[in-house]
Amino acid sequence: MSTPHIAAERGQIAETVLMGGDPLRMKFIAENYLENVVCYSSVRNCLGFTGTYKGVPVSVQAHGMGMPSMGIYSWELMKEFGCENLIRIGTTGSIREDTKIGDVIFSLASSTDSNWQDQYKIHGHYAPCCDFGLLRKAVEAAEKRGIPYRVGNTVAEDVFYNVNPEVHESWERMGCLCVEMEAAALYMNAAYLGRRALALFTVSDEIKTGKRATVEEREHGFTNMIEIGLEAAFSL
Repeated sequence: MSTPHIAAERGQIAETVLMGGDPLRMKFIAENYLENVVCYSSVRNCLGFTGTYKGVPVSVQAHGMGMPSMGIYSWELMKEFGCENLIRIGTTGSIREDTKIGDVIFSLASSTDSNWQDQYKIHGHYAPCCDFGLLRKAVEAAEKRGIPYRVGNTVAEDVFYNVNPEVHESWERMGCLCVEMEAAALYMNAAYLGRRALALFTVSDEIKTGKRATVEEREHGFTNMIEIGLEAAFSL
């Protein structure tokens, strides 16, 4: 029962899926952390793999960049393939001086400048948030490993190269920790479909200082975030 974007049969994808924008990061996780790995989809090079982590079935699926792309892959995974738990492991840009490259952030809620919620005909402003059970598992995994982390409101933006240099000041003033481009769509899809979702980030860019992680670090580094996501999946 392949979908337009995922070439798999029902049952080939685990109930718990780790998702990331970069297909090569998903390939890296599959090759270095999972056993008995099978590539179930390579459509558009948004690679998907299923294997086992400590004996527990886990899938990893690339979702591309931006809320439209995340919306497609998360919807198909939950609606068409019956996946119950989606954990995004991705990079983010810090908008605070006390949040540095390599820091791990758990997205408690995802503010956004997107009109994604308009499709639901909500008479107000919806606040998409993570699943507390998944968040608790991630916190437990981080603390067990002694990995520092922060939990708070994050921002999902539609624009990567924003011409307004002051765009992040209001978000910082409201206590938001960082910006990325997918979590709000993931959280809203999960809420609508009655599934569970969590977004974990590693800071790859310091927006205030201009510091950036290398391409290699983005693809193969940030193992703390990966291991937290896998341990959360294992303990469900």
